[in-house]
Amino acid sequence: MAYVISDSCVMCGACAAQCPAEAISEGDGKYVIDADKCLDCGSCADGCPAGAIEQA
Repeated sequence: MAYVISDSCVMCGACAAQCPAEAISEGDGKYVIDADKCLDCGSCADGCPAGAIEQA
C-alpha cells in the first residue's frame, strides 16, 4: 500500500469523498485505507486538509 493515514486525521471525511475506489472508511479515531481496494492514485492525500495522509 502506497498511502497511510496518520493519527493526525481529524475525521473530516474529505479523503473518503476523494477516493475513486471507495477504499477509505471510518476506523477507530481516524479513517483507514483498505490496501486491497487502494489504487495508489494519491487523490486522498491531495484532498486531506490536515495533511494526515502520506506515502508509506
